[in-house]
Amino acid sequence: MELDAGSAEIVLLAWARHLGFDDEAFSFVSGSPAARTGERLVREDEDAESITFVRLFGRSALVAPAWAVAAAVELSDDQLSEHSALLRISREHGGHGLGTSALLFADDLPLFRPGGEVTVSHGHPEAIELEGRCPPDDVNEVHLSRMDHHFTVMDGNEPDRKPVACGAYAEWQGILADMGVLVPPDLRRQGLGTLAASIAAHEALASGLTLQWRTALDNRGSMALARKLGFVDGGIQTSVLLR
Repeated sequence: MELDAGSAEIVLLAWARHLGFDDEAFSFVSGSPAARTGERLVREDEDAESITFVRLFGRSALVAPAWAVAAAVELSDDQLSEHSALLRISREHGGHGLGTSALLFADDLPLFRPGGEVTVSHGHPEAIELEGRCPPDDVNEVHLSRMDHHFTVMDGNEPDRKPVACGAYAEWQGILADMGVLVPPDLRRQGLGTLAASIAAHEALASGLTLQWRTALDNRGSMALARKLGFVDGGIQTSVLLR
């Protein structure tokens, strides 16, 4: 599947706002010199708690304190895309963690049809219960508890039913749905993640949102699931936390 040009503009608008730039900073039709020439957008933020570098549909942007912006001047976009480069320039300022995430997007997805009846809970407690059955690294990457809309697939009958998978999303700037999916390790490879993600994605699409999938670049399972659902590659986000 391909992303419609209008949907790509929506993605660029959301990220421009998220990073603190003008609405048209990334736009394909913008009069901005950076948008026309592919020049890297830069915003100095002395109060920033992280350094963030983003590449998106041929655009790139850096948000960081002035000392990091100065250190990045001689580095190419390819170099800044490497987490190790951001760690090097931030070493004396306690740079650590976060890493590089792939950014994938979709504005339409094939409908996944389960084999039988499915019970879905929209409650927050069920999502929290599911997090308790998953490894901390997975919980910290997905952050289900921080998302606004949960679609938890339940197994069993009342009162003994248990959550087996959850698809969720948080609204970004009122125009993107930032997706997250979580399945306990002992229940993976059974199609439950695909089911939960599909339910959440179609609910977001029905609300008029464009879909965003962010995942660690080395998370092969998450990347494979996103592409199976129909998401397409759009860029990367590389970040380090500062002391």
